[in-house]
Amino acid sequence: MRALLSKVARLSLPIAALVLAAGCGGSSSNSTPSGGSSTPGAGTKGGTLTIVASSAFGVADPAQNYTLEEWQFLIDTHDGLVQFKRVGGAAGTQLVPDLAESIPQPTDGGKTYTFQIRKGIKFSDGTTMKPSDFVTTFERQFTVPGPTSFYSGIVGADKCKASACDLSQGVVADDSAYTLTIHLTAPDPEFLDKLALPFVYVVPGNTSPKLTGNHVPPGTGPYMWKSYDPNKEMVLVRNPYFKVWNPDAQPAGYPDSIVEKYGLQVSDEVTQVENGQADEVFDGDTIPSDRLNELGTKYASQVHLNALTADWYMALNTKTPPFNNLQARQAINYAFDRGAAVKLAGGSSLAVPTCQVLPPNFPGYVQYCPYTANPAADGAGPWSAPDYTKAKQLVQQSGTMGAKVVVNTDGPDKPFGEQMVSDLNKIGYKASLQVLAGSIQYPFVQNSKNIGKWQVAWSAWYQDYPAASDFLNVLLGCGSIHPNSDASPNIAEFCDKTIQAKMDQAEQLSVSNPDGANQIWAQVDHAVTDQAPWVDMYNPKQIDFLSKRVQGYQWNPQWYILIDQMWLK
Repeated sequence: MRALLSKVARLSLPIAALVLAAGCGGSSSNSTPSGGSSTPGAGTKGGTLTIVASSAFGVADPAQNYTLEEWQFLIDTHDGLVQFKRVGGAAGTQLVPDLAESIPQPTDGGKTYTFQIRKGIKFSDGTTMKPSDFVTTFERQFTVPGPTSFYSGIVGADKCKASACDLSQGVVADDSAYTLTIHLTAPDPEFLDKLALPFVYVVPGNTSPKLTGNHVPPGTGPYMWKSYDPNKEMVLVRNPYFKVWNPDAQPAGYPDSIVEKYGLQVSDEVTQVENGQADEVFDGDTIPSDRLNELGTKYASQVHLNALTADWYMALNTKTPPFNNLQARQAINYAFDRGAAVKLAGGSSLAVPTCQVLPPNFPGYVQYCPYTANPAADGAGPWSAPDYTKAKQLVQQSGTMGAKVVVNTDGPDKPFGEQMVSDLNKIGYKASLQVLAGSIQYPFVQNSKNIGKWQVAWSAWYQDYPAASDFLNVLLGCGSIHPNSDASPNIAEFCDKTIQAKMDQAEQLSVSNPDGANQIWAQVDHAVTDQAPWVDMYNPKQIDFLSKRVQGYQWNPQWYILIDQMWLK
């Protein structure tokens, strides 16, 4: 997702060394992934765990909210049919049954899923959860409305509007047999992943079809929402009706209450955690670089460093000169100084240079970087330095020397645009910078009406769920080009029919043979990299800072910190 959500994998280098590296930048990517979590054990229940965040997460209705910040709480208060296993490390990408007793195999050629729903589970208001509650939940996704694209393949969804939605033919509940059957118009290999997202975590059937604002409907998890004031704080307390039915999906939580307070500067958040006034700096807040040295030395035992499954990149306009020419696209890939971009991102403790679309420690990832000085024979090595000589040769061969290039960014990411302008000018282009407000920039570069107004555009993407298609097909698939729309995520308008056929093959194979599908996705990733529709810059990292009294830290690839699985000593 473009909203700065992020996800995934622990690094084993000494934290002090990594944090100190942020002060001087760097471009090394030779970090070794390790387990990604503390070993879970029998913790101590009780107390209030306090998180400090610079700002709240907006409207709290789970049908609409699309932020990591609220999702980390919704997994503690609500449940879906399935869930990503609630553990740290790679096992956290595994789907397990949640309110469904088991994960069914699809029938009808992959278009029908029938779930046996667990009995005896109650919402936090004391009412009993029934299969028919899911009908309301799915329909609310369209009437609130929320991001509807995840569930647009359900039979009847094409007729849903914000004014009304009838999914009675697509989401069929039998409250006597406790079954829920979902019919799709076409097979969707990632449908189960989509069911694990908070948008369709079940709410009571009498929930309003319209936006509930800052009042979160009752859920079935171990906690419930006591209050949410986006100007002050959010409070979760224990759900008195909760019982554990599958600890892999919804384990009991440790703190008696969880509070997130808003409004501090991030540097002040760090100080509060250092002083024991709070327990966690919200993991979506970026810790200022001038605080990293003290964290890496005096507070190293309280710091956790994680590499995220996310991409920061520059999309190249493949529809207009000069980057409708493959050699021109490859030229800027050789010339772009990814080491400089890493320094702009905060240094090597906060970013790792990359040349490819898929991030490390992600399904289908096999390291590949042909666009570097002295590349490995098969391109399998890391990025080391720009190759300006090779880049200039390609510019000459492409016949695009001297072309004007407009580099588009938003305000906060202007330094990356300036770096791109500099590198373009070094190899013979006439580049200039175009800076737009953040709320305008992303819709602007997505809309094909503006395709003639820019040649390079900054962007970033964080996974929705752990599937290679969530990067490759969503961002570079032919079907992700929507003319004249502000919601056209294939910014480069890149469409290669041969590569798309490989994507389709991987999608079809993913249900029956995930490992085989991921091998194909690796081929797709490398083929796309060779076609150079982007200049991939780096994969970001994240620093988590906790108070001394926090124990049981686990970092899940999908949800990051498992807040309710930490306990207080």
